[in-house]
Amino acid sequence: MIRDPEHEKMPRRELEQLQLERLKVKVREVYEKVPYYRQAFKEKGVTPDHVQTLADLVKLPFTSKLDFRDNYPFGLMAVPHEQVVRIHSSSGTTGKPIIAPYTQGDIDTWAEIMARTLAAGGTTKYDVMQNAYGYGLFTGGLGFHYGAERLGCTVIPTSGGNTKRQILLLQDLETTVITCTPSYALILCETALDMGVDLRETKLRLGFMGAEPWSEQMRKDVEERMGISAINIYGLTEIIGPGVSVECTHKCGMHIAEDHFLVEIINPKSGEQIPYGEEGELVITTLTKEAQPVLRFRTRDIVSLNPEPCECGRTLARMSRVTGRSDDMLIVRGVNVFPSQIESVLLDVEGVEPHYLIVVDRQHQFKSDELEVWIEVSEAVFSDEIQKMEDLEKRLRAEMDSVLGISARIKLVEPRTIARTEGKAKRVVDRSEL
Repeated sequence: MIRDPEHEKMPRRELEQLQLERLKVKVREVYEKVPYYRQAFKEKGVTPDHVQTLADLVKLPFTSKLDFRDNYPFGLMAVPHEQVVRIHSSSGTTGKPIIAPYTQGDIDTWAEIMARTLAAGGTTKYDVMQNAYGYGLFTGGLGFHYGAERLGCTVIPTSGGNTKRQILLLQDLETTVITCTPSYALILCETALDMGVDLRETKLRLGFMGAEPWSEQMRKDVEERMGISAINIYGLTEIIGPGVSVECTHKCGMHIAEDHFLVEIINPKSGEQIPYGEEGELVITTLTKEAQPVLRFRTRDIVSLNPEPCECGRTLARMSRVTGRSDDMLIVRGVNVFPSQIESVLLDVEGVEPHYLIVVDRQHQFKSDELEVWIEVSEAVFSDEIQKMEDLEKRLRAEMDSVLGISARIKLVEPRTIARTEGKAKRVVDRSEL
């Protein structure tokens, strides 16, 4: 369903004209109201008058997570405090949290973008949506909540956790749409199995999953176990929260809300723009954000962009699944390794569960880094004869060598060994943390 055909089906020339008009307004706004950006413009030798076309975007400074932390808490805000009606933030696991203030206008815009997001994946006002994203400072819960209410469907605000109760409500309230992280979807599947519940026999038909990288193989696994169509979503606290992009029912890339977000792909090393179709780092400029507009935010997410119209009728550019991050990429013995590459191997091998932990050993000063992957196997495999376990380990090692280009130690562990989390799954640890 296309909720907003005026913008979602807008001819590209008209869309780019709208983007330019909104970009000019925001550039002048941050220059006049945010001291950090005014200084950044000065250092680049530019003023708002230098932005006359979309191509002039490259003249503007980048914004990074470090800039948010250096200006913590409100140094990037463009409105007076009395205009802020809500504040969200990131978890802050790698330093000070990212603060995300919203005006009432921002909240209204977000609700509409999220209504479009849900509609794109096939949600209607007749659905019952169980929202298992975390409420509170995290943007996921309230983002989906307000979007669903704007769309007109019934919302069950379960938040994360209390998994057995989630499954009980899912059955009794006849939930049709589930929203959660992919890793939590797997926890739901495991818990349902323990409870003797077949999720495929419930009313569930649709799931919206994001907030962490996940592979196509994991999607298939979730869809098969839950009996749903799983839709990939994308968003960031720094930009708005969920709603930056979403797949439609054709699942051929995530449509970016380009009337609100101007995107570009850059070479993560040089910072230079690269063409559509080539993989690089996603950079986003907000076009309608009021409280905290952001220019050229470096997401560190590695994607590619496709500007061709989709079969669904939308003309909005589509971004690929995030294949990795330029800042959490592992470099092992000089080779770039993304956790998503490892996951793609695991989920394609029978007898392996989609729970894994990547352990990097950097304790030895005079030795090369070592890579070890802990992999859960199914009950059937773990209780089977040792020879079959050894054969599986050899096969996984060979597959990993082929995909990664380096050797990795494989450690097969019994089911439920690797810690579960109701939020974003932690996939990579240093051996010193164990």
